[in-house]
Order: sequence, then C-alpha cells, then structure tokens
Amino acid sequence: MLKDKTIAKKVRDTRLRKRIREKVRGTPERPRLHVFKSNTYVYTQVVNDQAGAVLLTASTLEKEFRESSKNSKNKEACERLGALLAKRLKAAKIESVVFDRGTYPYHGRVKALAEAIRKEGIRF
Repeated sequence: MLKDKTIAKKVRDTRLRKRIREKVRGTPERPRLHVFKSNTYVYTQVVNDQAGAVLLTASTLEKEFRESSKNSKNKEACERLGALLAKRLKAAKIESVVFDRGTYPYHGRVKALAEAIRKEGIRF
C-alpha cells in the first residue's frame, strides 16, 4: 500500500513538472530560476533553457552559507538564500528571471525565497 502511494506521488509530480515546464522557459535575457527543496537543504539554479546551461547556483549547503547560519531549512534561511542569489544575479547583470517553483506550492520556504529575491530588485 505504501509503495502504491509513493509511485502515485512520483507520477503526479512528473505530470505537474511537465505541465509547468511547458509554460516556463528560460532565455538568455530572462533565465529560469528553479527551486529544489530537500528535507534538509534548499537549492536554486538559474538556467538558460535555450542553451541548456546553468548560469548561477546557490544553496543552503554552501560553506559560506553554513558558516553564518545554524539552520538551513527554515524561512529565515530561505530569505538569506534569496538575498545571496539576488546579489549573484546582479553581479551577472541579470535583472529579471522566470520563477520555476517546481512541484512545490507557493507558500512557506518557497514564498520566502521568492519575496527575498524580489526585495533585492530582481523582477519575476
């Protein structure tokens, strides 16, 4: 029974991810910002889908982030991660991105991350 629920969730997530990715595409002028949450860390990537290249990354797993933070999976950590990513985007002269939340609902840690990036001046 548990195996059936796990398989059903994977199938549902795959369909949802496909549907979102049909609508959300990254270009060189406006790359896609993808968010992945694990149970412990949050990872972000800025991707140019036309070239198939990852332009920037940031995660709560990085050494510089872990030194300044005790916890890596709460809302405050996601806000700091958003500020760090926004600084990297500005350094790379990227002013707007397309936000790809993946299969995660837009609340909690994902929302805190997005709002922190917007607060720094990056447009979605």
